[in-house]
Amino acid sequence: METFLHYIELYLTYIVEFCTTTLELLGIIILVFTALKCFKEWICHDTKVRLDLAQGIAVSLEFKVGSEVLRTVIVREWEELVILGAVILLRGLLTFLIHWEIKHEEEALKEHI
Repeated sequence: METFLHYIELYLTYIVEFCTTTLELLGIIILVFTALKCFKEWICHDTKVRLDLAQGIAVSLEFKVGSEVLRTVIVREWEELVILGAVILLRGLLTFLIHWEIKHEEEALKEHI
């Protein structure tokens, strides 16, 4: 029975690592795609480049935070949990600041129109 539980735990670890890597990769893809799109908009002198870039970064960060939350499933030691908590806190703070920036950028665009 103990070996069975060991194998289940091993499979769970592999599944979580695969899912966290996939979420991280999706976040990277979204960020790169957004940056390229916004660079094209910047060249064309679009006025909402900052808003689009901030929204893309926010979505990318959500995927990153999701991967960190999922990673908490396989944490074994308190040191890892503290580091993971700090990473989640920092990414959450970044997300909050970016959403604040989006709100103010939307207000500025409404006033400009």
